[in-house]
Amino acid sequence: MEIERKYLVKILPDHLEQYPCRQIEQGYLSTNPVVRIRRSNDRYILTYKGKGLMVREEYNLPLNEESFTHLKEKIDGLLIQKRRYLIPLAEKYTIELDVFEGALAPLVLAEVEFETEEEANTFVPPEWFGEDVTFSTKYHNSTLSQRTFSS
Repeated sequence: MEIERKYLVKILPDHLEQYPCRQIEQGYLSTNPVVRIRRSNDRYILTYKGKGLMVREEYNLPLNEESFTHLKEKIDGLLIQKRRYLIPLAEKYTIELDVFEGALAPLVLAEVEFETEEEANTFVPPEWFGEDVTFSTKYHNSTLSQRTFSS
């Protein structure tokens, strides 16, 4: 089960270069149900996501580079490109800060994953986070893949 909240970001935190960063490419083979392929640095993954916005089933299966390249030709919509910074928050959480590139720039989103719905519902975000867009399908990657940021 994936439990996460998603936020627009008002201001980038200082010294992003000090945090681990992954270069990500991802595309969607289907948006209903959500079937995604992703390259994260040199890792390749096929993901199925169930229905839901804050809480949903998620299954990840490993792919090899050849399979990823083959499936990339079959995506529906944009190939999403972003840099993901992993920023520790308190002792328990990690902020996944996505800085989008290409057609979706200058969009910046932050996601935080939780172990329980109660944690997600009582979470107080840092001040540099902007609007909570967890329940807005407009900012889910499968929807973003169908448009450019300016549209």
